[in-house]
Amino acid sequence: MADVLCFLCILLTGICIFLAGKLFLMRKAADEIRREFAERLKADSNVEIVLSSRDAHMRRLAADMNQQLKLLRKEHIRYVRGDMELKCAITNISHDLRTPLTAVCGYMELLQKEEVSAPVRKYLTIIKQRVDALKDMTEELFQYSIIVSADTTGKKEKISLNRILEECVAGHYGALKAVGIEPEIKMADCTVYCEGNLQAVSRILQNMMSNAIKYSDGDLKIVLKEDGKVCFSNTANGLDEIQTGHLFDRFYTVENGRASTGLGLSIAKTLTEEMGGRIEARYCGNVLSVTISFPTVPKQQN
Repeated sequence: MADVLCFLCILLTGICIFLAGKLFLMRKAADEIRREFAERLKADSNVEIVLSSRDAHMRRLAADMNQQLKLLRKEHIRYVRGDMELKCAITNISHDLRTPLTAVCGYMELLQKEEVSAPVRKYLTIIKQRVDALKDMTEELFQYSIIVSADTTGKKEKISLNRILEECVAGHYGALKAVGIEPEIKMADCTVYCEGNLQAVSRILQNMMSNAIKYSDGDLKIVLKEDGKVCFSNTANGLDEIQTGHLFDRFYTVENGRASTGLGLSIAKTLTEEMGGRIEARYCGNVLSVTISFPTVPKQQN
């Protein structure tokens, strides 16, 4: 009886050791699959997942994942090609529209110089306003297609946010005055530098000013903080939290923004993120606040 018990103990010990070894090898194989899968996704490579394990189940799992990776790469390639074709089509269409619109604007100016009756003069003024709006939207679409098709933030330099923000406000002073907005501006006590592309930063701030003019109910507050954050806030009773959440979506417009393609804030978001920054909108108490966080230059480098 003692011999039987001893034999069973030895047998159970052997089975436990075998199962422990099997479990160890399966865990090792699972870790290999996880690492290999992450590397293939990151590198976007055609190289398949290769296992050192001889376990049939793990090898079948790796084979199935390789098959899914192939399908994923095909879909990715199709998406990239489709995206490039769409961007190219937008660029071509917007470019083709600019020439006839410029000609129409020219003829409209000639017509307005002619002697016509008061009703005709009224109609010409309305047509001119609509044509100008269409021209602006076409130009915005063209600029957006250029931005998303090329690396517009590649050349980075040290930029004074104080100076470029002052220039932006001064450049929009006429438009602000035309809608009765007297901006309240609060600058950081020190000069705040960011690292980015000068044209991109300028375009971002210009789009923010245009957005403020479009949505504001008569006020505008601009704050530049020492940490590189620029906040634009204004009363906007025509907005709500749901609309605010869509402001950065491409081609999204709200009721009082129909004279636009809805690309202004989308362009600002794209440029900001390409430079490593962040932009977000918040709506609280009928006040729309858009905050841009630019990547700043360390103080020891200022």
